[in-house]
Amino acid sequence: MRFIFLIGGFVGFFLVTVTGLLADRNIDLVLRDASIAALAGAILFRWFWAIFVKLLSQAVRSKRATRQAAEDAAAAVAKAAANAAIKGR
Repeated sequence: MRFIFLIGGFVGFFLVTVTGLLADRNIDLVLRDASIAALAGAILFRWFWAIFVKLLSQAVRSKRATRQAAEDAAAAVAKAAANAAIKGR
């Protein structure tokens, strides 16, 4: 989580710094805005990361549930076939 927070801060700072310098703004205003953007970027990246992790865990749970349901269905079919074979004798 700390890594995502740092990456978000860096991206926010970098984007606003480059944009401000390309717009020929004063360096003191650029650095002020970039520091605010670093905080905002870090918070946004942390929020996006939390959503990503939640969705990833949901996908894994869903995949496991689907696999378990398929295994249960296969076991039920095998049991029914075994019972039919025993009754057929």
